Amino acid sequence: QNTLNVCFSVGYSAVALNHVIDFKEKKQEIIKPVSPSELFPSLPIVQGTTKRIKVLTRLTLVVSDPSHCNLLRSTSANIRLYDIIAVFPKTEKLFHIACTTLDVDLVCINVTEKLPFYFRRPPVNMAIDRGIYFELLYTPAIKDSTMRRYTISNAISLMQICKGKNIVISSAAERPLELRGPYDVANLGLLFGLSESEAKAAVSTNCRATMLHGETRKTACGVVYTVKKPRKVEEEETTVPACKKAKTQA
Repeated sequence: QNTLNVCFSVGYSAVALNHVIDFKEKKQEIIKPVSPSELFPSLPIVQGTTKRIKVLTRLTLVVSDPSHCNLLRSTSANIRLYDIIAVFPKTEKLFHIACTTLDVDLVCINVTEKLPFYFRRPPVNMAIDRGIYFELLYTPAIKDSTMRRYTISNAISLMQICKGKNIVISSAAERPLELRGPYDVANLGLLFGLSESEAKAAVSTNCRATMLHGETRKTACGVVYTVKKPRKVEEEETTVPACKKAKTQA
């Protein structure tokens, strides 16, 4: 509850509760997600608005063998109950499978150690075309100097291939002290090789697109949303009739 309160006090309007399954440790089953209303009877109000914070459920599968991907390919009833599905591939082959065939919303990038493989352009481009986003964590970078070096190095290696597209920066925070505000996270994105606009998108519009991709995956339909395009001064001038233009100029 304290972590949730801090999330919304610093400006976040949505948060995902992550349930991690690591098949390497022991045989685990995908259980039904706990409803956020059971964990938080009263959700805090987003700062500066009258809306309450949105709490999502997320499932992250740490896969180290191709057989672990069979759970994602199967039509499990419990998988469909999660709002966001993420996969954490440990090898280059699994990274290729996650980008090209798996029906997921996020592909997690390891930031705590040196990557055992190099990113290649074909699977990354295919993931971008499929609407899949790549997740970078910033909490390890503020915990330890060694992990900070790996985080920046691995992030820059990814940016050289994806050119800053489809990047989401998350916290994976377990304590309130590990959280940072959206603007602070966007500044960290500059260290990861993102431009200013790309860093802002990594904590805002790309996160929303991930949520919509998860909604599409759950409903097997499409999600359409509208964005109001700001009008330029030149367009406004062209819409004014010629007679009115002459009067104003006179």
